[in-house]
Amino acid sequence: MALLPSGSAPNEVELVYVDTADFTLVIKGKPYHEKYHGLLQYKQLDFHDVMNFDVRGKHINVKKVYDLETQALVEPTNQRPIFFENGSYQIVVSPKDKNDLSFYHEHPILRKAVGRVDIGDSYFLMGSLQFQNEVGLSTFEIRSGEEVLLEVTMEIFPTKLDYKADYKKLLDEVNDEIYNLAFHFIKKTYLGAKVNVEGKPSRSEFYRLLDFHFEGLIKAIQHIESQPNRKLITTHIHARGDQLGKLDQKGRQYIRKRPHLLIDVKSGIEMENRVVLPKSGLKIKKDHTIDTLENQFIKWIMIRLQNKISNLLMKVASKNKRYEVEPDPDLVKKIETKLSSLDKRVKNSFWNKIGKLDRSVMSLVIQMAPGYRNVFQTYLILSKGLTLQGTLYQMSVKDVATMYEYWTFIKLGQILNKNYEQIDQDIIKVNREGLFVNLDTKSTAKRVYQHPVTKEQIILTYQKAERNLPTLSQKPDTTLSIEKKGKNFKYNYIFDAKYRIDFAVEGSYYKRYYQEPGPMEEDINTMHRYRDSLVDQQNGPFERTAFGAYVLFPWKDEDLYENHHFYQSIGKVNIGGFPFLPNATRLVEQFIEHLIEKSPEEIQKEGILPRGSKEEWISALDERVLVGTVTSKEYYERFINNLFYYIPSNSLKRGWQEAKYVALYLVNGIASKNGIVCYGKITDVKFVKGFEINERLINDSAEYLKFEIEVWNSLSQPINPVGYGISIYSMTTLSTLKDAKELPEIFMKSKEERTIWRMLRRISDQVSIDLDAKNLDKASKINRFQFKNVVVNLDNEIRHMNIIHEHGNKLIGYEELIKKPSSVFKQIIEIIEAR
Repeated sequence: MALLPSGSAPNEVELVYVDTADFTLVIKGKPYHEKYHGLLQYKQLDFHDVMNFDVRGKHINVKKVYDLETQALVEPTNQRPIFFENGSYQIVVSPKDKNDLSFYHEHPILRKAVGRVDIGDSYFLMGSLQFQNEVGLSTFEIRSGEEVLLEVTMEIFPTKLDYKADYKKLLDEVNDEIYNLAFHFIKKTYLGAKVNVEGKPSRSEFYRLLDFHFEGLIKAIQHIESQPNRKLITTHIHARGDQLGKLDQKGRQYIRKRPHLLIDVKSGIEMENRVVLPKSGLKIKKDHTIDTLENQFIKWIMIRLQNKISNLLMKVASKNKRYEVEPDPDLVKKIETKLSSLDKRVKNSFWNKIGKLDRSVMSLVIQMAPGYRNVFQTYLILSKGLTLQGTLYQMSVKDVATMYEYWTFIKLGQILNKNYEQIDQDIIKVNREGLFVNLDTKSTAKRVYQHPVTKEQIILTYQKAERNLPTLSQKPDTTLSIEKKGKNFKYNYIFDAKYRIDFAVEGSYYKRYYQEPGPMEEDINTMHRYRDSLVDQQNGPFERTAFGAYVLFPWKDEDLYENHHFYQSIGKVNIGGFPFLPNATRLVEQFIEHLIEKSPEEIQKEGILPRGSKEEWISALDERVLVGTVTSKEYYERFINNLFYYIPSNSLKRGWQEAKYVALYLVNGIASKNGIVCYGKITDVKFVKGFEINERLINDSAEYLKFEIEVWNSLSQPINPVGYGISIYSMTTLSTLKDAKELPEIFMKSKEERTIWRMLRRISDQVSIDLDAKNLDKASKINRFQFKNVVVNLDNEIRHMNIIHEHGNKLIGYEELIKKPSSVFKQIIEIIEAR
């Protein structure tokens, strides 16, 4: 393929070209999404994600994929993403001979989307692969009859989320709240998974595990049938006296009870002046049997799995599909084949000889013997769930729009949990009767919080249905109700998740009117509808019960969005939108805290938000970290091995109680690298005496604070001291700790300091920080930042910064920094470029 002319941005190109001995496959489409405004802009981005693309098959001559850098088809290596959600990709398969080729995908819609087109004596396989809000891996096959000639795996990337930073974290947070809620049965895409030792598996998880392990399970059962476990049993049969050998206790007892069997003989057993022999008796017979406890246990496992597969088949073939996918004949056939195969084994004459299990079994045969061990281990795996952190199994997840709606409610609850006491909750209910776990949309979930000082209640409700309205019933995603003392009503605010965004493409109406990406206009109109329709009547005219309604949409550039029309509208009419993603929650957190902390008089007076400016909010929602000093290798090993850390209680300063994590700062000489090397979550805090935590401190009755740690997590690279230190301990935040490279960076306390630092770090990785003391816990302020011969002096008293460079200096006030960070950033860029 020839290189495209400079400046061109094609709508569609060949994305994949595979040539085999039997056919040629071509996939065409856009190698970018419309949010990038064209191929060239996408090409120029500093992109870090690598696309997973794999082609396997028979007699492959050529396999190539589109490369953004060269704008040509190349051998697959580490290409940037070229397949996106809501994209449409044309596929053409051209056969080279008379083979009857077919296209297969496990999802029936995609399977039917590619079909045969006859042209004279020849034909093509043609169709369109469309991925709506489904992301992850997708695999299809080209077959000749039942033979798989080619298998292609492509990775579909999200357009509204960062794949690694947002999407996977979103899935984890949903699954952490309600296990396997994120999983679906069969979708167009899937993610890698591994076995989870906890959790109640859904039918979708059972199917994935069964599909992977079934062939091995049947082989293990057949191995047992051919080489079964046996045991030696003793039985007794009637025999003539001349056939009796040595009698055991049962044989002797049999004859004692039947003296008439004894006859007089010349040579025999002397008994009471008689010489006798029995004319008949019980003869010992030893034999092997396969009716052992181990075989009974394996038969029990087979019947259990037989019942579970039958139940799965009933659900897959069911016609009651309100929440499920439509029955897929191919899938039904696959499950029926597995059930038939297992039925065949259960009905084998071998198992007819095996009795019913009547006790628990755990023997070395089950744990160690070939076949038995495999069946038992497979059964254990099939009884467990999955977690999205591996590569062994393929697990489909719900579409991103559904996941985003679930996550917004869960995340809003987590935000409230940080600052307010949860006093009651009506846990969100799930439906586990179908093929996968679903939220029960017929029920309402509610979480009740209490302000720790005012004791005012804050109620977060999921899908609160409002039915007794003058017009139509309404059911918003999430309602936040805030109680204010002195008022006999609650302030209600609606937060509605919309997995939609207008990217403000060049030349579009949205770009001309709003300049930057933001929520869809129709979603803003929906917020007007919610607020206007939710009314109540209290001995008079109807009054609105919703004070504001806001769209939560997937966008991460919060600083840029603060100037957006639909953010400014919140301060004017209490309707607008907030960007909301796992790594972009600042504006929502600030807004919720603002609503809760303000008095009702201030809310009414200010119109919810100050007009024309944004009040300074200092967010205390970021999780706090206590960075403690470790002065010896012995202490370091004790802390690491025993999962704790302690400091003298008389060294504690105000604010240490906010710590959710402990990080370890190693002084020079303890390890190969000094500085901050690891951190761990605090599970418990205790005040103890010295002798209680260290046997060498037997006479130490001083009081210490002991932090018990869940697990120590290593930082990707140690945070270097660069001439600074910590005498006892210092406080920082978890996000700052993970971002920092040098010790002074964790000192930053104010929003202005963090904003300046992050801004400068975008320009240079070599930003040095000058504190007013060499130990962080002794320092009181940051004097200056410095990089590339540019010095930024801070003056917190008059609230401005002075940027000094070789051409002079420039003063910028903190107010401008907070209100217009993008403008300040541009000014700094101009200063650097002027040099």
